[in-house]
Amino acid sequence: MFKLASDFLSLDFLRQQNQKNKPESQFSSLPISQITKEGKVLAIILRREFNQEGIHFLTPDDFSQQLAYMRHPTGKSIMPHVHNKVQREVFFTQEVLIIKRGKLRVDFYDDDQQYLESHILRDGDVVLLIQGGHGFQVLEELEMIEVKQGPYVGNKDKTRFTGIEETVVKMAGAEIA
Repeated sequence: MFKLASDFLSLDFLRQQNQKNKPESQFSSLPISQITKEGKVLAIILRREFNQEGIHFLTPDDFSQQLAYMRHPTGKSIMPHVHNKVQREVFFTQEVLIIKRGKLRVDFYDDDQQYLESHILRDGDVVLLIQGGHGFQVLEELEMIEVKQGPYVGNKDKTRFTGIEETVVKMAGAEIA
């Protein structure tokens, strides 16, 4: 059902394209993160600093929620279109969170509710929550937008569980609160 991270997310390609446009000394990494467990992608974080020209889909075609970044010049036309009625099967809810303002810590868990790591999201950051579990701690007053598939089925839609204690938070990379 879910592909391995190495099968779809063209971060290496984007990094190569980025290197062509910048001197090596200015290049560190693209502001995109994957949270993975045993080759399965649990989440994708797109930082506000990402600014590659064109259209960049960060998900494979078979994900039930698609995440793309688009940057076009003034005057670019996007042809009018309608989306056709297509029957799809969706077995798990995938969510997209867009941080408008504030600071949010996201705690990531695997499908067995085992804690993996935490990341801080700030103004303009976007996260696609694909599978596994997640919990949140608001670190600064927060405004965010959530997008997910419907229809919502109430308590059948999620299983709640006890999260981690503050003393065991593992911040990914060099992130600090």
